[in-house]
Amino acid sequence: MFDEVKTILARQLRLDPERVKPESDIKKDLGADSLDILQLLMRMEDDYGIVIPDQELAQFRYVSDVVAFLDKQKSE
Repeated sequence: MFDEVKTILARQLRLDPERVKPESDIKKDLGADSLDILQLLMRMEDDYGIVIPDQELAQFRYVSDVVAFLDKQKSE
């Protein structure tokens, strides 16, 4: 799942995929702004057929947070 999230983030933020690490802070390390994050989450909802609740959005600080959430959704 990390590789998928890494690819999406790198494409969305126009970054070298090697910059995206599980411990990367999405805003501070990768330079995402609020609009980038919203677009990213909308894409993940479409790609994975899920709905990301607002309370979960507040929890997404690191790339690993997004991966953990998607892994949890996939296992349910």
